[in-house]
Amino acid sequence: MPNPAADIAIARGDFARETAAKYGLDARMIEATLMRAQIRDGIIAAMSRPAEGKPWRDYRPIFITPARIDGGRTFLATHRDALTRAEAKYGVPAEIIVAIIGVETSYGGNKGSYPVIDALYTLGFRYPRTNEPAKVPRENMREAFFRDELGQAFALGREVNMDIDALQGSYAGAMGWGQFMPSSYRQYAVDGDGDGKRDLINDLDDVFPSIANYFIGRGKWTRGGPVMVRAMRDANAADFNAETIDPVHTLADLAAKGYRPSQAVAPNELATVIKLDGVNGPEYWMVFRNFQAITKYNTSRLYATAVYQLSQAIAGRDVPGA
Repeated sequence: MPNPAADIAIARGDFARETAAKYGLDARMIEATLMRAQIRDGIIAAMSRPAEGKPWRDYRPIFITPARIDGGRTFLATHRDALTRAEAKYGVPAEIIVAIIGVETSYGGNKGSYPVIDALYTLGFRYPRTNEPAKVPRENMREAFFRDELGQAFALGREVNMDIDALQGSYAGAMGWGQFMPSSYRQYAVDGDGDGKRDLINDLDDVFPSIANYFIGRGKWTRGGPVMVRAMRDANAADFNAETIDPVHTLADLAAKGYRPSQAVAPNELATVIKLDGVNGPEYWMVFRNFQAITKYNTSRLYATAVYQLSQAIAGRDVPGA
């Protein structure tokens, strides 16, 4: 008969040895840590109902609220000097950095309540399964992703002298003000204040430039580039909702399809068009390279749209058509 507990114990031992060899760590320490970790049903339940499964008309009110806008404006004013330095160095607008923190943790008010090790252990060793065979390969990929993040958490603990047993974060294992996964923490965190540490849990002088560095390094953010504008659709235009958000179309190509930007955009910009289910029906938006950069933080189009629209509200700018 199947014995899930025995299977996990075997996999845990293999993981400990492989991770130790990969990062030059002590396998006994890794396995001892994992033996203290817990499989948490709440994490599995949370993974099955992400907010990104909602239509835009229901997703938007979660993140773009008067309280979150006012909180963002206060946060921006309080930390303006440090945010301005990050913007000047990396080219990522301060309001975008603030909006990320606002969406991810409500400006530090909710950094997550799950032990990071428990979250990554649960998802790495018991990722939610389905009875649909076509989805099994994707599940295997997700399980492998979280096991890799779990291994990187052990490497991170050594590199930044962090007690990973004590870390709290999201149900997916993200941590700190900006909710970095361990791999992103290792690759993109920077020491913004020159104190010899990269602290994304407590030090905002490190958090701000690290978020900007992530946008530059992983997202390929373009300084001064557009993010998204409402698209005007010709009455006879065929429905268009890009399968990917790669900005591969010229504005002339999109105009030929019946879609034009609702505000001025440099004619050499490349874009594509996405459709969102708004309160008053379909909304068509022209999105650019910097929109794609936001999705490197979270792959959801809804997430990227919420971050951008919140950022503009924080900055006191209207988004036509929003």
